[in-house]
Amino acid sequence: MAAESTIATRMSAPPSFDVADFPVPHGREEEWRFTPLERLRGLHDGTAAPDGSVKAEVSAPDGVTVETVGRDDPRLGRAGVPADRVAAQAYSSFEKATVVTVPKETVLDEPIRLSVQGQGGVSYGHTVFELGAFAEAVVVIDHTGDAVRAANVEYVLGDGAKLTVVSVQDWDDTAVHCSQHNALVGRDATFKSVVVTFGGDLVRLHPRVNYAGPGGEAELYGLYFTDNGQHQEHRLFVDHETPNCRSNVVYKGALQGEDAHAVWIGDVLIRSTALGTDTYELNRNLVLTDGARVDSVPNLEIETGEIVGAGHASATGRFDDEQLFYLMARGVPEKEARRLVVRGFFAELVQQIGLPDLQDRLIAKIEEELEESVA
Repeated sequence: MAAESTIATRMSAPPSFDVADFPVPHGREEEWRFTPLERLRGLHDGTAAPDGSVKAEVSAPDGVTVETVGRDDPRLGRAGVPADRVAAQAYSSFEKATVVTVPKETVLDEPIRLSVQGQGGVSYGHTVFELGAFAEAVVVIDHTGDAVRAANVEYVLGDGAKLTVVSVQDWDDTAVHCSQHNALVGRDATFKSVVVTFGGDLVRLHPRVNYAGPGGEAELYGLYFTDNGQHQEHRLFVDHETPNCRSNVVYKGALQGEDAHAVWIGDVLIRSTALGTDTYELNRNLVLTDGARVDSVPNLEIETGEIVGAGHASATGRFDDEQLFYLMARGVPEKEARRLVVRGFFAELVQQIGLPDLQDRLIAKIEEELEESVA
């Protein structure tokens, strides 16, 4: 009961599937104070009627089952409960959900790819990826086009399963995207998430991790490049309730341009039952131009002293003058030196993806963004 009340203090309302259980946010709540509500286009107050569409296509290797199901399917909602009004609105508003299942002990050689292309207007969605015991898979979710989109994505990992998810937000400049990602990590299972955010007018993502058994591991990586006028917000919550589980969070962002605004909130809760927990979270931000703003808030709450380790760190700054001097002293022109510093800043996260075609595309996108900031 104490742990439940602890979580409630960070929310305007407890998690719920029913949008009616959440008051309309006014911007003073802890979870909404950084978000420009007027730019959510009605996703937060019930006025965003589903008048648009997305073109969603799943490409999956043999052996993977892809189903379109109704709201009454019992597999929906198992990985987690909506934690804010927008996520609850998405859960209350979708008509059909997509369930992608990898059978137990199946090891996929090729990734599962979900392409979500906005066709304009407001839309809501729900997707479930489920891995059976000891299955292994890579999932790539690619968001492009224009949309006002609210969705929930679930990852359910059976015992001993291994799942890597890469979620790319490469929307048009006018898009709005809010999504809660819920991962339920089974006993001795391994979950790795790589979130990459470039496009959109406003993007607000809420990755959350729960453990269904001891020995689970979660690695949460993020890369974002916030441009002129964009608002990009990543709010993470790792709930350590089960003994002997591990989590590691590393998010890095670069910002440039007037009114570029990045928000990173990292919440880790180690409950009294989570003996043997090992967790760490890190957020680093590189400000490339004047006029950009970063809000970075790591939170660590510990209810037991019997843990392996726990820590967090946050840093925001400009180019490292020593790195620039080192490169320029060896004949590298200043513009190229700046590009090299930013590439190195993001390199460890891009390498976590493990898919050469996607890595090359993201590196090219970073280069494209850098052309604007250091040209």
